[in-house]
Amino acid sequence: MLRAAVLGAALGLSACGFQLRGPRPMPFDSLHVAMPEASELGAALKRNIRAASPATRLVDTPQEAQAVLTPLAEGRDKVILSLNAAGRVREYQLKQRFGFKVHDGKGTDFVAPAEITVVRDITFNDADVLAKEAEEALIYRDMQQDLVQQILRRLQAAKIGTAAPKS
Repeated sequence: MLRAAVLGAALGLSACGFQLRGPRPMPFDSLHVAMPEASELGAALKRNIRAASPATRLVDTPQEAQAVLTPLAEGRDKVILSLNAAGRVREYQLKQRFGFKVHDGKGTDFVAPAEITVVRDITFNDADVLAKEAEEALIYRDMQQDLVQQILRRLQAAKIGTAAPKS
């Protein structure tokens, strides 16, 4: 009975044209990521671009690129969210932001200047300082991966034929 239901569902989905979404290639033939080599975010972004769109070449100079990703702002913030009755920190809010634009180097923006902000809350305990520092590092790494995925989605959605010159 169960096999018949699974088989019926599989046949029904295949008949309607359902297909899992695969990787979406970048609309650029070549891309220059104008970030320092030592940047963790830049390295993660380049690695994910190569994996998501193998047809897009990452080039070393803006002159040989069809599109240039230029960072505008980057930063991390740690804000006290709440205090306990003794006046000690109980929660922090971690923020990571990245502003960027994608252009052709000649005045045409493919992705308008934008800023992505990722926010996470973390509890804090004075008795577990080392463990909480390690947890904070893991959360920042997760936030960075979230930033990279959001940047990739914006790059993949760029329209290079309909870009308008900057005014």
